[in-house]
Amino acid sequence: QTHERGTGADMPLYATALALAQGETRILILDADSIGFDAAWTAKILDAVANLTGVPKTHIRFSCSHTHSGPNTFRLKNITTGLDMAMAYLESLPGQIAEAASQALKNLQPVRIGAAKGECRINRNRRVLTPIGECVVGVNEQAPADHTLHVLRLDREDGSTLASIVHYACHATTAGWQCDRFTPDFPGPTRQLVEQQLGGHCLFLQGAAGDLGPRRGFTGDLSIYHQLGKELGLAAASLATTINTHPEAARFVSVMPSGANIAQYEYDALETAPPPCQILTRTLQLPLRTFPDQEKLAAEFEALSREVRRLKETGDTSAAQRTQAQATQMGWRLENARLYGGQHETPWPMQIIRIGPIALVSIAGEPFSSIGQRIREASPFPFTLVSGYSNGGFGYIPDRPAYITGGYEVEATPFSPDAADTVVNEALKSLNELCKEEA
Repeated sequence: QTHERGTGADMPLYATALALAQGETRILILDADSIGFDAAWTAKILDAVANLTGVPKTHIRFSCSHTHSGPNTFRLKNITTGLDMAMAYLESLPGQIAEAASQALKNLQPVRIGAAKGECRINRNRRVLTPIGECVVGVNEQAPADHTLHVLRLDREDGSTLASIVHYACHATTAGWQCDRFTPDFPGPTRQLVEQQLGGHCLFLQGAAGDLGPRRGFTGDLSIYHQLGKELGLAAASLATTINTHPEAARFVSVMPSGANIAQYEYDALETAPPPCQILTRTLQLPLRTFPDQEKLAAEFEALSREVRRLKETGDTSAAQRTQAQATQMGWRLENARLYGGQHETPWPMQIIRIGPIALVSIAGEPFSSIGQRIREASPFPFTLVSGYSNGGFGYIPDRPAYITGGYEVEATPFSPDAADTVVNEALKSLNELCKEEA
């Protein structure tokens, strides 16, 4: 994009909080309309939530929808104008998100929870090979894509819906660089429609979307994200109606004489034990790649940044866009070198929230969809929802084959090809531990 200041919001941006309680255990799941936050700002948000609510940080999941058309919340050094707006926005968030969490804890109600799995086809594999063999970000209709859709419904004792969770993997990149309006991208209309159909509040939990994007993306036509969000929302609401949170058993009582004699039944509620509610927070050690010299990268980044400013002043928009792209790429190479240079591995947060047969797995960064599929298929839990974009930190986690093809995600990642296997193995180890605890 060439503009640096947004002109307003096409839809509201929300932070939504869901509080879970069982016995002395308190767990918070927070979902924010944001591309994400670095480790420092995530820590500020988690500190604010923990201080206001008394819930320990190890029991807080803070996830982002990963919208690319929200206010800038990271890589603030790349901003040349409007930094005052970005900082004012950022500084307002910890208190507001903490207040949402506090309100959720004050509104605890008995619920029954159920889950369902289906699919929706608004996403596609986004890694495309050009005729000259370059791997770029686009829409690849031939490559595999994980279309799995999960919905959770939490109902009050009277059967009405208190809250729902929609889990789906797709980069929120429908709105492109032409757009100067802030948007939640497709998760916004999805949540809105689910709330209209089911009632209560809806959280959107982004899946393992590192290599998945919308079937039509990077457009200035904002109606497209509304349409995709509506499609996902309708699929989610329809799937949610199949969930039965208040199971009953039919009991035969009599026969009604008729042309065909008709059996009559009474329906008795089945009493079920509360599902165990647990949380496990772990720190993985993800293997890193080797990084180039920081001083050289810093000099190249500064030179490109100066050239961007010069081109903008001269009005050469096309050249400014090309140079800005080069500066952005150099910026994340420099950021990785500064964060991880000289190290062989780095600590990386992973969290699992278990509610009966449901396991919510989350890690920081952007795992490829095959990582989510491998964990889901080998998990001991019938419903295993794997997410990235949680509890801070950036970095793609490609699968091993992606390193052969290359492309943006591989060039941008700080991790070695072994990282994907580490995530899968550690997640499955933790899932099996939780499953054994109940046994």
